[in-house]
Amino acid sequence: MVTFLVCFLLLLIGFFTYSKIVERVFCVDDRATPAMVHPDGVDFVPMKTWRIFLVQLLNIAGLGPIYGALSGACWGPRVYLWIVFGTILGGGVHDFLSGMMSERHDGASISEIVGIYLGRIMAIVMRIFSVILLILVGTNFSLGPAALIGKLTPEALNTTFWLAVILLYYFVATFLPIDKIIGKIYPLFGGALIIMAVGIAGVLLFSGSYVMPELTEFIGASAPAHPTGLPMWSMMFVTVACGAISGFHATQSPMMARCMTSEREGRTVFYGAMVTEGVIALIWAAAGVSFYNGVGPLSDAISSMGAGNVVYEISTTMMGPVGGVLAMLGVIACPITSGDTAFRSARLTIADWFKIDQSGWKNRLFLSVPVLLAGAALTQWGDFNTLWRYFSWSNQTLAMMVLWAGAVYLHRNGFPPAACFIAALPATFMTAVSVTYFFQAPECLHLPVSVAYPVGLVAALLLLAIFVWREWIANQKKVLKKA
Repeated sequence: MVTFLVCFLLLLIGFFTYSKIVERVFCVDDRATPAMVHPDGVDFVPMKTWRIFLVQLLNIAGLGPIYGALSGACWGPRVYLWIVFGTILGGGVHDFLSGMMSERHDGASISEIVGIYLGRIMAIVMRIFSVILLILVGTNFSLGPAALIGKLTPEALNTTFWLAVILLYYFVATFLPIDKIIGKIYPLFGGALIIMAVGIAGVLLFSGSYVMPELTEFIGASAPAHPTGLPMWSMMFVTVACGAISGFHATQSPMMARCMTSEREGRTVFYGAMVTEGVIALIWAAAGVSFYNGVGPLSDAISSMGAGNVVYEISTTMMGPVGGVLAMLGVIACPITSGDTAFRSARLTIADWFKIDQSGWKNRLFLSVPVLLAGAALTQWGDFNTLWRYFSWSNQTLAMMVLWAGAVYLHRNGFPPAACFIAALPATFMTAVSVTYFFQAPECLHLPVSVAYPVGLVAALLLLAIFVWREWIANQKKVLKKA
């Protein structure tokens, strides 16, 4: 219990300290926001801070901080450290920068922002990468909740029925103005999500029925390994994306940047929502390893029952029938409220790419239909686990690119010279994670760690060296020549 409580406190301290440093480095001011400059009643819609926060939280808190945290808990409390420091030093910075850079570029999609600071080629890569990732997210976040809702209804209303309902809802949410559905119902889902998190945490801490393992039990040569033999590096850092750092969030932040009425809302909306998601991930990681009394039984449960059934069993057992239903509503709300905004963000990314105005319903319909059809087609693939693994790697690769763009932005826009390293250092780390995973993972190149580890390290150091050269040394030479 001590490890869990310390990690929980560190997340809170991180928000009240490091987020203020990040905000100060960025130099927020009182300039007019995109929502105030040109509200269009569709995507640029001024909203209150609390509402934007809840929408942002539910946008980003999909299956990732629940399913990912449960899988990550198979490495034991070591995953707590990744959740805490990944959130504070990486995820919070990533989400804040992606949202605030969008706000200062008239609400532009993240692919366009990356193109501005990393070049035209990277813009094209990001556009394609973002659209594919968003459709994968929408697909994943329709299959998961459909299966979960199917467990709560009679056999006649099976998973297929609920999948069709969810996809229909996604189409409506993608097409309509953001304040018509998303801005109105998300606070209700937020209540269910909060009840779920508080309820599970309360049972863990105060029921006396569960023993939470301590970090000290998983340190040293005799520490338990992952039950299936998966190496912690870099598998754990990709498995737990949402809840630590997730590139998907960068596709969501611009939507909220188009709704803010003041830059001073950014720390609460972007960094605050990320810390809240980290807390959710921490709770579910602790719940998984405590409920099944060890990493081995947890791994066996996930393998035999699937993550959805594990969530259902934990919720109903720990909180009873009524509380279990409320908890399940929270779990269901998370992916649904990320899936609809994933498809919406895909529409906006394509619209920004081809400069298609979205104020008219015909243009929105023109883009919404093919995006949803692509997602519906992927649901018929049937291999959820493979889709999830590709999504996880894509997630971290996107986060890497956004952080590098953030580092360049901070260095080029008159911020304190060393400020860029609040983004450059986590970008270097995520480069090592993503490249190592690509060379190591079974669904990718599947090379031995003796190859994957050095390649990942060299790639990370190489990109850091290129960044320092281009942004510091080369630019300084240009300044000296002009002088």
